[in-house]
Amino acid sequence: MLGAGCWVPGAARSAGCGVLCLMLGAPIVAQQPMAAQEPSLDVVLARAAMYVIEFQKQLAGIVAEEHYTQRTLGRSALARLTADTIRSRELTSDLLLLKPEGSQRWIQFRDVFEVDGKPVRDRNERLVKLFLDPTASTASLAENITAESTRYNIGNLQRTVNVPVLALGILDPGMQPRFRFTRAKDRKPSLGAGPKSETMWVVAYDEVREGTIIRTTNERDMPSRGRFWIEPATGSVLMSELSAESTALRAVIDVSYVPDLRVGLLVPGEMRERYDVYTDGSRVDGKATYGKFRQFQVKVDEKIAPIKEKH
Repeated sequence: MLGAGCWVPGAARSAGCGVLCLMLGAPIVAQQPMAAQEPSLDVVLARAAMYVIEFQKQLAGIVAEEHYTQRTLGRSALARLTADTIRSRELTSDLLLLKPEGSQRWIQFRDVFEVDGKPVRDRNERLVKLFLDPTASTASLAENITAESTRYNIGNLQRTVNVPVLALGILDPGMQPRFRFTRAKDRKPSLGAGPKSETMWVVAYDEVREGTIIRTTNERDMPSRGRFWIEPATGSVLMSELSAESTALRAVIDVSYVPDLRVGLLVPGEMRERYDVYTDGSRVDGKATYGKFRQFQVKVDEKIAPIKEKH
């Protein structure tokens, strides 16, 4: 929930995507080497869709350690003309990607094990209840995972969008039709520094369908927009930017990806976020870094508990 909004699983996702072929034009003159033809935007988006599908499959076997700092800055309701009040929180977590049985979407789970340098006492009990409850439905499991992943957030807003791979779902072949994509000229991210690649494309997107993927607390649409930094030859995503705005707040989340030789993937390297709450003039800034990518020691997937979908 984001100030609140949430990632809504209502949009159907297809199991695959069409294969687009790049047609090369005729040579300019005989006996001259043919210049490489730039792919179309549709071709790049199809490559990015296939990349995201494979990325999800491979990352589902990987757990990462997240070091996450949140900082709030806002004016007291009783003393708006005095100095700003500031709070901060340090979270250390294991981050993993899983897909409950019967679900068509992947869910990223933040397992917080340390808050402001102190261990979380009920961690093991929470994990047992979360994953080993045989009576849980897929829908309730997804809701519980989301709640557990955000229980230590601070600031005057509720949000569930602060997980690094969330924006990649927009490139899924089943989600792309909800958006309008264009080549972007502005290559500078809203927060932090961008990738250094000279060959990458910056692709902008705007959500154009109703029933948006991010909603307010009263279930009103909150259209998403942003950009992807993509290597056009492979569809690899080097960076994502997700932005959403309502009359109450504006959110921006940038995630950069870096190669990790141990797992052979481009993995989240850093997440930066900013939430401007218009209703009270407060702000939340966040920064998370990721490391210690490793294979699961215990397999956490749809086979852990016999989860049944609600009817």
